[in-house]
Amino acid sequence: MNASPPGIELPAVRSGIEGVAWPGIAADSAAQLLAMNFQLDRSQWWSPEQLRAQQLTQLRLLLRHALDSAPYFNRMLQGLDVERMDWEAFGRLPLLDRRTLQAEFEALSSRRMPPSHGAVSVAESSGSTGMPIKFRTTALSQFFWEALTLREHLWHRRDFTGKLAAIRVQVDDSSLPDWGAPAGSVFRTGPSAVLNVRADVETQLAWLQREDPDYLITHASNLGALAEQSLRRGVRLPRLRQARTLSETLRPDLRETVREAWGVEIVDTYSCSEAGVIALQCPLHEHYHVQSENLLVELLRPDGSACAAGETGEVVLTTLHNFALPLIRYRIGDYAEAGATCSCGRGLPVLKRILGRQRNMARLPDGRTVWPSFPAAVWRSVVPVEQFQMIQREPDRIEARYVMDREMTPAEASRLTALLQERLGFPFRIEPMRVDWLERPAAHKFEDFICALPPGAS
Repeated sequence: MNASPPGIELPAVRSGIEGVAWPGIAADSAAQLLAMNFQLDRSQWWSPEQLRAQQLTQLRLLLRHALDSAPYFNRMLQGLDVERMDWEAFGRLPLLDRRTLQAEFEALSSRRMPPSHGAVSVAESSGSTGMPIKFRTTALSQFFWEALTLREHLWHRRDFTGKLAAIRVQVDDSSLPDWGAPAGSVFRTGPSAVLNVRADVETQLAWLQREDPDYLITHASNLGALAEQSLRRGVRLPRLRQARTLSETLRPDLRETVREAWGVEIVDTYSCSEAGVIALQCPLHEHYHVQSENLLVELLRPDGSACAAGETGEVVLTTLHNFALPLIRYRIGDYAEAGATCSCGRGLPVLKRILGRQRNMARLPDGRTVWPSFPAAVWRSVVPVEQFQMIQREPDRIEARYVMDREMTPAEASRLTALLQERLGFPFRIEPMRVDWLERPAAHKFEDFICALPPGAS
């Protein structure tokens, strides 16, 4: 592990041996995580060519297993010379989409598993694309998720003796003596406090003031609501050092809002249920590094060719270690912008921006698509809306749903329409609709813009 920055001590290993506090002797599972991070600390500095060579070695093992044990891949990979496969041949393999994963779940599942990969379990995605899907995962997949989460802690030099506050879905309100897995399994940490995100924003903010944490982790949209409420009420979180976001696409203006509210930076993680951690924010920049030791990420143009730096493409994943249900060239429905080589020195590929799902793109009647970007300050400059969401109902009509303590005036609606039309680059019919609240799905993933048009409509 790297030397610690001034004022932060190296984390103390949690000892698994009775009667031994220092130096800590990690329990078996914690020792494995430390051993993996010892390797990750070195592989991050490899050249892109070195990383690709190791990925290809692991990819051949995965493809051989898929060909031999999963009926779907036995059909799809017939004739592939796995042992001699190169990147050109890999790029010709068919893409796997969510609909196929849903329909071919059993045929995609492995009939034989290496025992050392641990227990196999079935899980389900959140369905943020409108199509929840089942997938299989293993204890080994969970191990990589924990190892990469630990890497993220170490990259950003967190002080494990501090207090962590988490506001998330599918959790019970609680106070814990440590940070939980993986950090609390490996290192001696300070306490943590957990709150279910279903609590209203005012309750959450009061809870944060009472808990007074050093670190906060929550969903991006929820963090935005908390920061904006703090600004309105003049609430500060004096001990807070960093805000962490997960699960949702980061709004362009959110970093500045959080700086203004609390004087701290955001560290974002890009992940999905089926594949785990995809990319981590660089310790020195706001872009992301693909976690190449565990998965392969392709950014593809519409014609299937690879994007160059600065281009936006569809995210296609291949998980390298999940043998229970191999995801090979899997289209998760996201789009991202490819980045140039990072000045930090890491050879891990760069994603400059995560743009979100295809259904978050506006479709213009002439067939073009655009990624709407509506920082809160934009629409609040013409109307004092608390929360805002746009739904494209027809090729030329957008429903602008808003939460406010009163109806918009005709003048406000006119100014909002002009502003949105200007930013979208098309004279959409904008129909304001006041609502008491904006519904969130079970996974709490909030979307500022939703294209509700059927495929092919324009």
